[in-house]
Amino acid sequence: MKPVPDATSLRCAPVQRRSAERLTRILDACADLLDEVGYDALSTRAVAQRAGVPIGSVYRFFGNKRQMAGALAQRNLDRYTERVTERLEHAQGGDWRAAVDAVLDEYLSMKRTAPGFSLIDFGNQIPLGDARHAEPNTRVADRLTELLSGFLGRTPDEELRRVFLVAVESADTLVQLAFRIAPQGDEAIIHETRELLRAYLGRVLD
Repeated sequence: MKPVPDATSLRCAPVQRRSAERLTRILDACADLLDEVGYDALSTRAVAQRAGVPIGSVYRFFGNKRQMAGALAQRNLDRYTERVTERLEHAQGGDWRAAVDAVLDEYLSMKRTAPGFSLIDFGNQIPLGDARHAEPNTRVADRLTELLSGFLGRTPDEELRRVFLVAVESADTLVQLAFRIAPQGDEAIIHETRELLRAYLGRVLD
């Protein structure tokens, strides 16, 4: 079964398989509609119709479309983590350049192919949640710190978290620029992004 968002992002966490599958259909429909109509025109009723579920099923999980988009952002982060982890399983442990390539390449792949990702990604494009929750890039940096520290043979301390946060913030800004210039991402900007990350991280990880 595909992973569902963390229970804290839902009004009611799915318990049975049928409920989890219904939640997956709702989020899949939300992602497809984001690409078709955008966030402003998105509605819970349209999502319910696309998912083939009663409107009450949507409200069982989400109070409004912002909460639904937040759950989609969380699912995106979970899937992104899975994809990076799979890439690292085939890389040589300790090779931080391979880790950087995995992190950037999988993000670019989701940016190009994952439904709704260009609008939501991990929550950066649309303000989600509230002040009690960490900023999306902070969550991404924390997730990468936990994921990559073992691969790199480093302690996941505050220094490493800060380094990855700076790298994530920098890469996010440049990747958004690349996709504003070209629909599939301007290759020259992406190349410069990769070189910038390698130069910055090399100072700390070499």
